[in-house]
Amino acid sequence: MTYIVNDACIACKYTDCVEVCPVDCFYEGENMLVIHPDECIDCGVCEPECPADAIRPDTEPDMEKWVEFNRKYSEKWPVIITKKDQLPTAEEMDGKEGKMDLFSEAPGEGG
Repeated sequence: MTYIVNDACIACKYTDCVEVCPVDCFYEGENMLVIHPDECIDCGVCEPECPADAIRPDTEPDMEKWVEFNRKYSEKWPVIITKKDQLPTAEEMDGKEGKMDLFSEAPGEGG
């Protein structure tokens, strides 16, 4: 099992989760985070830290696409281990549906 970040993170990018991760398996894109599924140790401490409920276990239905999505971008983006301010759009976009249209493949700064 692993945990993944889904599209609920897009345009929010809360980083509360990165501070509690014991193995530093979060990676930062321009407008969302992902978890490297091969580095995640399935401890689950990140899941309750996400205000947007964007972190889910891969055991839920239809999660395979998110495992591959997280793998793909965690191999392209820099690791993030320090909490940062959420995006300015976070409160407005939290809970919105259909945010994949807003997804950016660009890397974040990491850190």
